[in-house]
Amino acid sequence: MSNDVTVRVLRLPHSEGLDLPAYGTSGAAGVDFQAAIETPLTLKPGDRILVPTGLCLALPTGYELQIRPRSGLALKHGIMVPNSPGTIDEDYRGEVRIILINAGMEKFVIERGMRVAQGVLAPVVRMKWQECSSLDTTERGHGGFGSTGH
Repeated sequence: MSNDVTVRVLRLPHSEGLDLPAYGTSGAAGVDFQAAIETPLTLKPGDRILVPTGLCLALPTGYELQIRPRSGLALKHGIMVPNSPGTIDEDYRGEVRIILINAGMEKFVIERGMRVAQGVLAPVVRMKWQECSSLDTTERGHGGFGSTGH
């Protein structure tokens, strides 16, 4: 049984010569997105930047693409996706661009073709609200933000 889902992709001119996002291994959950930039970008500590990928997608109905940080960049350099996971909705047709933040202590240079984030295709379950006059009780109740002691 195959779990493959087809995603249509439109390559913009500034992504020519770059690979399409790909899985690093046969067991990887996410594909790596590359920076489709012409000149290097320097990200100073605390800075945020929007990195173009040069790709527009048509996701299938009932799916989203979650944009997540690459663990190596996060650990080694403090480069993260601040709204992680970012969501690409099924009806968005613009260029996929990645918000990055430098939470590290040193400047970081992004080069053309650098793998800057990963994308995980995920099914979407939609909520249907049901207003009520009370909720069932639980052991936790209103406790939040560390109230369980863990």
